[in-house]
Amino acid sequence: MTNWGLVSVRFALYADLMLLVGLAAFPLYSFTRGEREQGTFLPLAAKLIWLALGGLMLSAFGFALSSAAMMGVPLTAIDVPMLLLMANETEQGAAWLARTESLAAAIVLLIVLRRQPPFQYVVALAFGAVALATLAWAGHAAATEGALGTAHRISDIAHMIAAAIWIGGIAAFAFLLSQSGPSDAYLRIVARSLAGFSRVGTVAVAVIGVTGLLNGYAILGADVMRLAQSRYGILLAAKLTLFLAMLVLAANNRWKLTPALANTGDETKIALRRLRISIALEAAAGAGILALVAWLGTLAPE
Repeated sequence: MTNWGLVSVRFALYADLMLLVGLAAFPLYSFTRGEREQGTFLPLAAKLIWLALGGLMLSAFGFALSSAAMMGVPLTAIDVPMLLLMANETEQGAAWLARTESLAAAIVLLIVLRRQPPFQYVVALAFGAVALATLAWAGHAAATEGALGTAHRISDIAHMIAAAIWIGGIAAFAFLLSQSGPSDAYLRIVARSLAGFSRVGTVAVAVIGVTGLLNGYAILGADVMRLAQSRYGILLAAKLTLFLAMLVLAANNRWKLTPALANTGDETKIALRRLRISIALEAAAGAGILALVAWLGTLAPE
């Protein structure tokens, strides 16, 4: 029976940490040094602090839920000694402690550096990536043993970080496009940022594809026919469908809508409106993928 409470918290935690990493990375490859220092086109200081704080709380609640599930008791039966036992005696507990330390350190540094956006971006990216990496011990990668298990966890970490760069980039564009416009400076930044994101996004998509295949082999082996015979396989197929939809939307954004921003008058307004709709659809598809990932992590592949 599906534990929907655990699935919901997993989804929220994945989304939170991926946004923390992806939003922090976006200005580092899309903006000029001056734009990063000003932090006016995409103000992220408060958002990064709240994301780190939200990740800390979601992580604690999720650890309590997963501990209760592993012990076969309701959440209300979990007490401090039980949580300490899980934290000190299990790999999942060690991962939770590392995630807690990383996010706590990030919160402190983000507050101290709140008037220095470039340093905030680096802090959020570094500590957020560590926190995100620990989620590899909260899914199927944690159950894979031996050398294959090590490779599976490394692949899973790379998969999540690449996905965070892509999803965070989409969120950053959603924030940019929500601003009033179109002024010439605004359109130049949107067009240049999308071009920069396309280059980084291409690498991220390649990493997602390769590591996705490696993760699938580590979980399922060579017998892919099992996919069609289980709920796990159906959900995985849905995830791949949404991933392909995101690729189509991203290609349309890069090669059709972004060049149209160079036009004038009504054509620019139409292109901008269509770009906003496309980014919204891509964000919805990304949210759907994260929801499926959260669900798949609670299911046995068989």
